[in-house]
Amino acid sequence: MNKTCVSLFLASAALLAQPAIAAGPEGVTVKPVMAKDLSDLPGKEGLMITVDYAPGAADPVHRHHAHAFVYVLEGAIVMQVKGGKEVTLTAGQSFYEGPNDIHTVGRNASSTQPAKFLVLLLKKKKAEVLELVK
Repeated sequence: MNKTCVSLFLASAALLAQPAIAAGPEGVTVKPVMAKDLSDLPGKEGLMITVDYAPGAADPVHRHHAHAFVYVLEGAIVMQVKGGKEVTLTAGQSFYEGPNDIHTVGRNASSTQPAKFLVLLLKKKKAEVLELVK
């Protein structure tokens, strides 16, 4: 196994070991795609994940402490950050969350069809991926 494969495997294992991700809400599946240190931004890393929403699935209120770029691959999702408007996004559309945003709405727009989206997180190295907000 080459160094890149080992690094990706370790990053994936670390992501899956995080309780907030591994113990996600019912009907929400998070899979790591890639993690990469950003050498020209000391102390920062990029993390790419996919999120699958079963029909009717939703996330709890949370934040990422990261720049989060969302791209819808399949189906339709509803997103909102605190102080922003609720938006429904379909395949090919995107959404952004800033490091200080609280993600108040994240759910599948359909109660009968699944949805899938890709997320690119630019965050502090080794920082938690997700923090629940009460």
